[in-house]
Amino acid sequence: MVTKYKPTPKKAKSAPVKNPVTQPDFLLSTKTARHLYESASQEPIYDYHCHLSSQEIAENKKWADLAEVWLGGDHYKWRAMRANGIPETHITGIARPYEKFLAYAKTMPRLIRNPLWHWTHLELDRFFGIKEILNEESAPKIWSKANEKLKDLSAQKILKANRVAVIATTDDPCDDLAHHQKICASGMGTRVYPAFRPDNALQVEQPALFRNWVFKLEKVTRSSCATFSAFLAALDKRHELFHAQGSRLSDHGLNHAYGRGGSEEDAARVYGMALEGRRVDLVDMDAYRGFMMVYLGELDAKRGWVKQLHFGALRNANSRALKDIGPGSGFDSIGDWPQIDRLAEYMDEMEGRGKLPKMVLYNSNPADNYAVAALCGNYQGGEVRGKIQFGSGWWFLDQLEGMRWQINALSRLGLLANFVGMVTDSRSFLSYPRHEYFRRLLCQILGEEAERGEIPKDIPLLSGMVRDICYRNAAGFFGMEAGKV
Repeated sequence: MVTKYKPTPKKAKSAPVKNPVTQPDFLLSTKTARHLYESASQEPIYDYHCHLSSQEIAENKKWADLAEVWLGGDHYKWRAMRANGIPETHITGIARPYEKFLAYAKTMPRLIRNPLWHWTHLELDRFFGIKEILNEESAPKIWSKANEKLKDLSAQKILKANRVAVIATTDDPCDDLAHHQKICASGMGTRVYPAFRPDNALQVEQPALFRNWVFKLEKVTRSSCATFSAFLAALDKRHELFHAQGSRLSDHGLNHAYGRGGSEEDAARVYGMALEGRRVDLVDMDAYRGFMMVYLGELDAKRGWVKQLHFGALRNANSRALKDIGPGSGFDSIGDWPQIDRLAEYMDEMEGRGKLPKMVLYNSNPADNYAVAALCGNYQGGEVRGKIQFGSGWWFLDQLEGMRWQINALSRLGLLANFVGMVTDSRSFLSYPRHEYFRRLLCQILGEEAERGEIPKDIPLLSGMVRDICYRNAAGFFGMEAGKV
């Protein structure tokens, strides 16, 4: 018997893998969530905390290539690349821009479930219209297409395209604010305000650095800071200048919170020691910093500002990398200091003086979420809706799980409807899709619970709540005029 030859059937071509991030219903699994996102997407962006450069905004910066705008300064990507065995030459070193980009593209397939996988593809799609999944094979095409589109992008065009109504940058009291003044005079749609960040005023444990910073303060205020009272007056003068520029925000980056501190005499003694180059021990440092935090809080209260506290980050944990590469290079992590007792002592001191300003509290350790959310409730009042805010998921927590934790803690122990929403907290102009990321998650959470019957399936009510959280609450809370976008 002759067996007939049967050719091997041709293997059907597999359909191209869809990029979930580029789908209209990304993160929105219910009909209610999709309805709510229609409302969320209509709101402009009120970015009340970021690290964008006012100089780059004023000069309407353009970028040479995708590596410069995307990888330069992005320590999130740097950390991921190191974890994938990429040599430092291709991260912060001397490799050519395309080589660095290709090294990141090779890392992408291993970033599944890391927020960078979502952020990367959101940015590729929203800014460059690129829907392909980034990997080693697609990298050359994506590099070419993105660089061609990048020729038409600039700092101000990005802000306009993303409908960014307000930006608050992060500025040292000694900054001359010339770039902010130039932006204000330009008439651009986005309003850009400086946020007063006096961290250097607290660094008495580093006498040489502190002394140099005080000299800068003397120069910009054209006054002597030889005495502690004169130093305080100089800070007040700079605070007033920021206020005149439209700022209504201060910000502090702290390892941990500080209590009420020592007396003014104690603080003056420590100030003198630092100016003389003498060593300041931990007890003296705490006394000085606590006093200064109260004083700076009084300045905020006097001018009706909002004080932001960022606490709980363990910075520059790798001392060898700090020496070789420098600070802010991706060697920070979550700290584990006790926070609540000191923070409560500080807020109680300000409340007792009748000078507790509006505040936003950001913690980096999720173990503190419920404690911080509960603490906020102790100091609400004064006929100010949401006077003390539990800030959005910060740094290591600005991803889906971390944001969900923050939203849940705030919802269970406070009023989610009064929340002032998301911030980029970024140095990259391409980070604005993170607001979309947050908004989609918020709508998904409310949509899920409405579909399960846990909250009313009242679309007008929930849509109004979403629009408040995404923009309107912040616009009312911070009191800085928004631009027309």
